[in-house]
Amino acid sequence: MNTSRSLDNGITLLDTGFQRPCMAACYLIEDHHEVAIIETGTKDTVDPILQLLDAKGIAPEHVKYVIVTHVHLDHAGGAGALMQNLPNATLVVHALGARHMASPDKLQAGATAVYGEEEFKKTYGDLIPIPQERMISPNDGECLTLGARKLLFLDTPGHARHHFCIHDSMSNGFFTGDTFGLAYEELTTDKGPFIMPTTTPVQFDPVALKQSLKKLIQHQPKKMYLTHFGVVTNAEVLAGKLEQQIDQLVELTMASESLPGQSRIEELHQKILDSLLIKLKEHGCRLPATEQRKILDTDALLNAQGLDFWRSKCDAR
Repeated sequence: MNTSRSLDNGITLLDTGFQRPCMAACYLIEDHHEVAIIETGTKDTVDPILQLLDAKGIAPEHVKYVIVTHVHLDHAGGAGALMQNLPNATLVVHALGARHMASPDKLQAGATAVYGEEEFKKTYGDLIPIPQERMISPNDGECLTLGARKLLFLDTPGHARHHFCIHDSMSNGFFTGDTFGLAYEELTTDKGPFIMPTTTPVQFDPVALKQSLKKLIQHQPKKMYLTHFGVVTNAEVLAGKLEQQIDQLVELTMASESLPGQSRIEELHQKILDSLLIKLKEHGCRLPATEQRKILDTDALLNAQGLDFWRSKCDAR
């Protein structure tokens, strides 16, 4: 069941229901009768977004912007279908991702190769192209206005080259996509959120990601609105933990003597999962071990895949 919660500063969080509750979020911002939606989730998120608009008395025609932090499908897979229902909205997408929104065939083919046709159709469906004239791509440091607030776009590569984060002047918070890692609410303890970095199978760049974290912290934000999942504070402390973990992942990967591909992925998957479970125990998590593994396993595997690909690129230089 998709659920929403009202935050402060005219911001609403909507649980997209992707894979499980509290796995992925999109955000709705209202300001002086102007509306922006940040992240679209998949095709299955379109109806919940429209229902949220209806519950708030917002006509689809009043949505000014649909913003995706990057074009990975859990963030932007539903963008085309959503835009069909929002006649006056402009899609705001990183310049390096815009072509995939206009012509998603390559994106769909690549994801189908990873997931298989049946699973791709079930989870993502057909990706719908968005006309180029309905898209804009802000430059690094460029602002858009929404009502009385400014939305500042910062280029933040590292997880993906086609990634930006959005600073909201009203909340002094960033909508961080995947740049500021993952912090699932089930893993939060009295020590705070349990945060961890996320790589990507083909574009992970640890140096760029650490630079992007520093770039965000320079703005001294009060809040970080994570797609995975929810709102965290103490950004400078959490950024330090993320940088430390990025270094640890790099060290783990460079120390691996397994063959590239499935062998190295399996080794890294297990070592990453074991490391996270140790950190989670130190963090004071009281969930049963089986539940901890269930929550962390997929992300440990994705990180292993991203690190294997990154190491292969390093070795080829």
